[in-house]
Amino acid sequence: MASTEAPISITVKTTAGSLVTVRAEHGDELDQLVATALEAIKAAVTELESAIKATAPAVMAPAQVAAALSTSIVDTGGWSSAPVVQPFSGKNCPHGKMTAIQGTGKDGSTYRGYFCPAQKGAIDKCRNAYVKVGTPDWNTFVADQVK
Repeated sequence: MASTEAPISITVKTTAGSLVTVRAEHGDELDQLVATALEAIKAAVTELESAIKATAPAVMAPAQVAAALSTSIVDTGGWSSAPVVQPFSGKNCPHGKMTAIQGTGKDGSTYRGYFCPAQKGAIDKCRNAYVKVGTPDWNTFVADQVK
């Protein structure tokens, strides 16, 4: 099936964010289009962007919303605009989030480490990343599993 796209396509982004695309079959046609249509394209984009800015929805204050709905707004104190940031704990590997496991080894010593989520015996399974005793990571380690 033949393509309906022209072999030459140039897209330009305006300062307001609008995209203008010019397509042509060959270089000479592109030169001609750009030379003859540049001012017309610029005027059309300016007009379009002005129209869009003029029709942008107004942001209403809560009191205005309440008045428009013939009601009142009650502050329950349950909403916080402060973002909640969860501290990242753990490590990732090409297979996803590694599982944080704490356990007791065969010799009775405690271990903490991150384990690849790939299936046991997988050829491309990543190596375990153990946390060393006495390091800050050891003291702040949060296990997903305890064995």
